[in-house]
Amino acid sequence: MRFAAYLDQHKPPRTSALHVAEALRRQLQSETADLAVLFITPDHASHFEDIVTAFRSELPCRRLLGCTAESVVGRDREVETGPAISGWAAVMPGVEITTFHARFEPTPDGLLTEGLPTADEFETPVRAVLLFGDPYTCPAPLLISRLADDLPNVPLLGGMASAANSPGENRLVRDDEITNFGGVGAVLCGPVRVRTIVSQGCRPVGRPYVVTRAERNVIVELGGRPALERLREVYAELPVEHRELFRRGPHIGMAMNEYKDHFDRGDFLVSNVIDADEDAGAVAVGTLVRTGQTVQFHVRDADTADEDLRAMLTPLSGIQPTPDRGALLFTCNGRGTRMFPEPNHDAAVVQSLAGPLPLAGFFAQGELGPVAGRNHIHGFTASLAVFEPEAETGASASGE
Repeated sequence: MRFAAYLDQHKPPRTSALHVAEALRRQLQSETADLAVLFITPDHASHFEDIVTAFRSELPCRRLLGCTAESVVGRDREVETGPAISGWAAVMPGVEITTFHARFEPTPDGLLTEGLPTADEFETPVRAVLLFGDPYTCPAPLLISRLADDLPNVPLLGGMASAANSPGENRLVRDDEITNFGGVGAVLCGPVRVRTIVSQGCRPVGRPYVVTRAERNVIVELGGRPALERLREVYAELPVEHRELFRRGPHIGMAMNEYKDHFDRGDFLVSNVIDADEDAGAVAVGTLVRTGQTVQFHVRDADTADEDLRAMLTPLSGIQPTPDRGALLFTCNGRGTRMFPEPNHDAAVVQSLAGPLPLAGFFAQGELGPVAGRNHIHGFTASLAVFEPEAETGASASGE
């Protein structure tokens, strides 16, 4: 296997596309890529079709995916303003790559889903699914639920395109098809290992509680007492320097394995606290909660997000860099310089601990990645997929 990545900031869109394709072809030492990926900033969005055509004329590729994004990642850089194209390509002998276009149509009985892959389409084990969706027309929870039924235990990586202010403005590409709705993706089968890292950028505070009463996304009671009262207890017990963080944006984590004796970072699916009801003492969060679930409040800031990403990358830090490894990074559009004091944070940390890697990616309006073996749509998260040849021992070819 060989991987390549290149970031170009030339203003003429066609010139930029040709530069990216030429650089990838040179790095791959191959005339044809098995899979290529493009991320294109809004400055180039009106030239999306020309960019794809120019790119493919310089680098023939058997499969192509891409989308528009407000910011893009290339190697150790994150371009948050101005025109840029980030490209990534791979030669993966023996790996079966099947692309698809998922579409969702409203009907009287609910949304009708078309185009999603199913397990019976593939003769070899499915290792991972990549997906780039339009947030206006690709309902991530439904998509995740369908894939969980059809491709259980398969990691889903990617994110929602982020270059639009209204429906129809994003652009997606799947091979020769350019669209502005649904989601485009690729299924990877065969001898490839996909390591997944999902850094939610939070740390738990206080102690865990059992949800003793909940209604959909509203937590009414924690440990037999009003949820808002428990939240205030946690706040009162925090060190003074952490109280402002908690006041600005408390989060709550749902334990993914409730039978553990001890919970730490990575054991929770984290969601925002979005509202509180003083009269009822209830707290609303950004995801569904069920009675009996174990939860714990969390805080997030730049230092915590940095610490969490470094901790999650630790398992990769001891792996010797080789030419047959590459990575894709999907980070939240609320990260970058909106969160960290210095630019290029997530890309630079990935390279410092897991690199050097051919790395590309984009700032998403919702990131896809597995936590504790289950796929989710996230916010304020950095989701990383590292591709490498399958271990000769035949061990599991995907995992966190």
